[in-house]
Amino acid sequence: MPIHDWTRVNAGTWHDFHLSWIAELRNALNDGRLPDDYYAQAEQIIGPFGPDVLTLQEAVTVDVIPNSEDAPDSLNDGGVAVAMRPPPTRWTAQAEMDDYVSKRRTMVIRHSSNDRIVALIEIVSPGNKSTRHALTSFVEKAVEAIYRGYHLLIVDLFPPGSRDPHGIHEAIWSEIVNDRVELPPHEQLTLVSYASGPTKHAYIEPTAINYALIDMPLFLTPDRYIPVPLEETYKPSFESSRHTQVTLLSHPHVLRNMLAVDHQLLRYVTRHPYLGIGEISKLGQRRADQ
Repeated sequence: MPIHDWTRVNAGTWHDFHLSWIAELRNALNDGRLPDDYYAQAEQIIGPFGPDVLTLQEAVTVDVIPNSEDAPDSLNDGGVAVAMRPPPTRWTAQAEMDDYVSKRRTMVIRHSSNDRIVALIEIVSPGNKSTRHALTSFVEKAVEAIYRGYHLLIVDLFPPGSRDPHGIHEAIWSEIVNDRVELPPHEQLTLVSYASGPTKHAYIEPTAINYALIDMPLFLTPDRYIPVPLEETYKPSFESSRHTQVTLLSHPHVLRNMLAVDHQLLRYVTRHPYLGIGEISKLGQRRADQ
């Protein structure tokens, strides 16, 4: 299923899909994709990440800092070794943060139990970019999380705006290293995973509307990760919302794109002029899914 144009829906429709996608991701990760000592859950974190963050946690009874000497040995178990199979993203970057100084108060990402958070998945919402303060706060918390050793996967299906003209990754990475990142003109959406070891690594995949999502890495340790099934979980989340489907698939712009690339569908619609917009959309989506 291709990525849809989420700028065409209101905040309530996006939030409904957002919650559904977080739940699908949680279920997929907990269904055998994680090592035994790990689990994923939707996290109630106060601040710019909001309640829609999915955290990856390890069941331990002591409070330790990720990647420290006190971290348990089980952190090295499970996942895919970067050295054996590098993540499938097209772009990578790395940077040191030895001289990084937090601009705000120290943030500690912690769950109410004693289980330790290892990583976070954040699906960016329009609200994260709605004001300069909202974006600045989001970026600072992301940088602080990376600095403190929490691995981070960010999915941004909204194009850059006036506050992040080069995309969400550039807004974050420019706080770590003075290095400009330019998204391709035709790929303005961003998937990015950060491995937060002593040296910070970013794995970036520019993408676009009508592209299929790829599996992105979520790191357990600086050199081991699990593939996160974005496409596999996106589809049922989209299909579970009738209002979302009607809003996105019935838009004339979407129909024009469908008919422009699917000549067989165009011939069928030409022979059946009585078909409504909703019916044409369903036909096009079914053919795209085959």
